[in-house]
Amino acid sequence: MNSTIPVEHNEAVNASILAISEDLITGFQRHPFHMIAEKSGVPLEIVIERIRAMVEAGVVRRVRQTLLSTKLAHGALVAWKVPEEKLNAAFDFMSKEDPFSGHVVIRSTDTEVSGSGYRLWTTLKVPVGESLDKHATTLLRLTGATEYLLMPANGVFALGVGHTRRKTLEPGDLADAPAEMMTTTPVELTQEEWEVLLALKEELTPAEICPEPWVKRAELAGVSLERFCEVAETLNTKKVIGRFSTFLEHVKPSATGERVTRFNGLFHWAVPKGREIEAGAQVGRHFCMTHCYWREGGPQFGDVNIMGVVHGTEKPRVLEHKAAIDKHLESVGIPVSYTNVFWGGRSEIKPSEISPKVYSEWHAKHA
Repeated sequence: MNSTIPVEHNEAVNASILAISEDLITGFQRHPFHMIAEKSGVPLEIVIERIRAMVEAGVVRRVRQTLLSTKLAHGALVAWKVPEEKLNAAFDFMSKEDPFSGHVVIRSTDTEVSGSGYRLWTTLKVPVGESLDKHATTLLRLTGATEYLLMPANGVFALGVGHTRRKTLEPGDLADAPAEMMTTTPVELTQEEWEVLLALKEELTPAEICPEPWVKRAELAGVSLERFCEVAETLNTKKVIGRFSTFLEHVKPSATGERVTRFNGLFHWAVPKGREIEAGAQVGRHFCMTHCYWREGGPQFGDVNIMGVVHGTEKPRVLEHKAAIDKHLESVGIPVSYTNVFWGGRSEIKPSEISPKVYSEWHAKHA
């Protein structure tokens, strides 16, 4: 790596690139780096040079085409009860040995409240037709956890990252209109669509951070580049393609000690039954929310039904965002019977595997 190329996320040119490349390149793009250059105003060759350098320095942890896996797999947020002495080993297993667990986070609360005993939180996906319960029960046996609670998403109101862009947000900054709810109904894909999808979703190597990133992926899928792009565009219309994204290492510090964020809060709200879509749309319209879902937490979590995540470098600032959302919900007449913040500690973020073949092989190994 050329040591003269700036790699910190907050350097001016890098910040301009990242403000676009984190979460503003939506859907499948034949030339995603051209799009980043066009939207950021940074020349293409500089965009490619800087993103590649940030990957090699570990500032950007991966560059990949994301999928809307809620359409491709059964998924849930999972809260785990694990004996304290087994907590870190369970974390290690989920993050290193289970490709179907994505976000793996040890969380805590500021006060002892409903649900505080659930310290380990993961996202879990299994291929369509497979059982989340079966997989979670297997993980229970393998990790020594004592209990789990599956919380599938009934609807999605916000799904993005944009840490660079969000640093300048003021509490209460929101979109002009309520967020629209995305559904989680799975779609059927042809064999060719699966081949293209599985080739498309893997993170790019530094060599693939180039003007034509899909050439090798088309070879992998066994089709021409033109056919690869045609199928990927069909997947776009089926709404299974997310965004093309550069994922910042937002938990661990860089080599010079810079951090993208220090705190992430999982916010919980319990709103009246029947008003979940209305409430989620109001929470999800706040620009600070990287994720916002309608999920049912049940009595273990005060009957919470709206959940979302906010990141920040200062804990008081994260709480200011939370207070602004609370105030907004009150102003639009949505009562909240329970609310709380679960703070993220040790965490590992990785894409969840959705391949049926990998799933059957994993369960054969761990039977």
